[in-house]
Amino acid sequence: MSAPLPVLVLHVTLPVAAAQAYAFLADPRNMAQWASGLGQGLTQEGGAWVAEGETGKVSIRFAEPNPYGVLDHEVTLPGGARVAVPMRVVANGDAASELTFILFRQPGMDDKKFAEDAQWVMHDLQALQRLLSPPADSAGQAAAPAP
Repeated sequence: MSAPLPVLVLHVTLPVAAAQAYAFLADPRNMAQWASGLGQGLTQEGGAWVAEGETGKVSIRFAEPNPYGVLDHEVTLPGGARVAVPMRVVANGDAASELTFILFRQPGMDDKKFAEDAQWVMHDLQALQRLLSPPADSAGQAAAPAP
């Protein structure tokens, strides 16, 4: 039995209701708008999605649609190693939500690479937060969210 992998729990507050965030995030075609690591060139092949990753072609399988906000996915790397990516969106009041992302430190990964991965994921989560934020009006104030 292998030892547990070290983890970081990353999160960001999204300025939209959980149902709206889930609907956007559950559609893999939207990844290109915010996920710089896997979103570029994401195409569907059979039951999986395929993208060109940092180390070559990767395959991604997503959780089935569900009412619980679970957005887990599994990335199969070019060498066949599988990386679990637990992700979930939950309500934070009526008009906001929290997105959590669990980052596992992979076997053989040093501290520097783990920190770089965490920074990359946070950058992507912040890009998602900006993407889902309402546009500012001409005075620089966020516009009221649509009903």
